[in-house]
Amino acid sequence: MDQPQPSPLNQMDRRILDELSRNGRISVAELSRRVNLSKTPCQARIKRLEEQGYILGYRAVIDPTRLGLPHVAFVEVRLSDTRKAALEAFNKAVRALPEVEQAHMIASSFDYLLKVRTKDIAAYREVLGEKISALPHVAHTSTHVSMEAVKDDAAD
Repeated sequence: MDQPQPSPLNQMDRRILDELSRNGRISVAELSRRVNLSKTPCQARIKRLEEQGYILGYRAVIDPTRLGLPHVAFVEVRLSDTRKAALEAFNKAVRALPEVEQAHMIASSFDYLLKVRTKDIAAYREVLGEKISALPHVAHTSTHVSMEAVKDDAAD
């Protein structure tokens, strides 16, 4: 289904998006109060921002450490083939790995940067050896282990 063409954002739209990005569970009444707009126009703006694709969804931010997944590694991946079909095959396969939290195609000496979350280094090693290295067209990987998350907007 086609999304309506986005209209330019004005200052009120940006204030609404800012508040929702900090707390997606805020009531419309509280949001209206914070942005100094009555409830009905505020609801209409939220609906329009959703329909135009500015608001992609709402979700809970879960603490992965409490779920037993404190280990974070960033993996540089170099592919043996970067033609369209190879990239599509890699993209499809990497999306299926639950341990891969993020995957970005990078303009660098490597092709992708993956954020991988596991319970510990042993579990990471298994994911790297058995899953990531087996992804289509993977020629080389290099791992960087995170010692501490200094800033993580998703967790704030």
